[in-house]
Amino acid sequence: MKKTILLAWLALGIGPAFGQQNSQEAETTAEIAVTAPPSLLERLKIEPVTSMEIGETLHLPGRITLNEHRVARVGPSVTGRVTHVAAFIGQNVRQGERLASINSTELSTAQAAYLKARTQMNLHRLAVERARRLLEADVISRAELTERESQLAEIEVEVRASKDQLVVMGMSENAIQRLSNSGQINSVIPVTATLSGTVIERKISIGQIVEPADDLFTIADLSEVWVVAEAPEQQAFLVEIGGQAEVQIPALPGQKITGRVIYVADTVNPSTRTVTVRMEVENPERKIKPEMLATMVIHRPRVSSLNIPAKAVVRAGDHDYVFVQIAEDQFVMTPVSLGPDLGGIRRVIGGLTEGQRIVVDGAFHLNNERILKELE
Repeated sequence: MKKTILLAWLALGIGPAFGQQNSQEAETTAEIAVTAPPSLLERLKIEPVTSMEIGETLHLPGRITLNEHRVARVGPSVTGRVTHVAAFIGQNVRQGERLASINSTELSTAQAAYLKARTQMNLHRLAVERARRLLEADVISRAELTERESQLAEIEVEVRASKDQLVVMGMSENAIQRLSNSGQINSVIPVTATLSGTVIERKISIGQIVEPADDLFTIADLSEVWVVAEAPEQQAFLVEIGGQAEVQIPALPGQKITGRVIYVADTVNPSTRTVTVRMEVENPERKIKPEMLATMVIHRPRVSSLNIPAKAVVRAGDHDYVFVQIAEDQFVMTPVSLGPDLGGIRRVIGGLTEGQRIVVDGAFHLNNERILKELE
């Protein structure tokens, strides 16, 4: 009667044997031999550990994202008011193309300072030339010429600083040259594309006041995208940078899409216990859309190794065990190190040698027999 009740508890997983096992007990079970009664021995299937060629395939859930190396967020170079918008979401633009125009008093002030500095520089140059002629005529001293040359050098530094400020504000060399030649201030500055691609985001409207910290447009080159997936930490070692991978996209059924793994994270996400994996995929026809769901499929080459059926494994504590036969009706619960479950097969990393006979079917019942003996 007692044995019947204990078996019922074990079958339901609510008995004390399950609630009181700890890591210390799991380690000591490897040294306990279990004798299978004749009724149980008939139900056990025992086979030797053998080697076979097996290829590992990982299916990692993921999604399509933008290639961040081919994304540009474009903003104004000065503070001002938007006077014209030329680009809209979905529009293809080329690098250097005007996206919008901004009227900036800040820019006009900087241009005025530049023109004033250039005027002062020209006057000082004339003064230096005149001083040199006077020195040759022995009218002034060498010290006076040196002083005027020093003043010229100072104003030349000011001109270069003013020009650099205009460049920072977005004026090109040609525009600055036109300003120097004409002397006419133009307070309108263009916002230009820094990357050839598609406008995927627009945060601008006519009359809006914008600042250099604002992102007005986002441009992406969609001819190449990323697939970002999460690999369980136990399987992350199977992913290698530079390896080829496939992508399965439910929105594009039947299409074979391949790419190259370009990134495997060096750290594990503590919340999900996964490692981020990223691959790049060519997208010339723009059929692959960012944020589509995808599955990254990584095939490992077939290698010969020791393998055992997954149902031969008993989990106790935080360890995997198998029952190794040491006599016709005696077995030892042995700790093993195994790879992930691959279609009902697990690769042996350590703990077993080829030819050892193990229980491949009925290990669960044999483990129950072991627990019953300990309880009795």
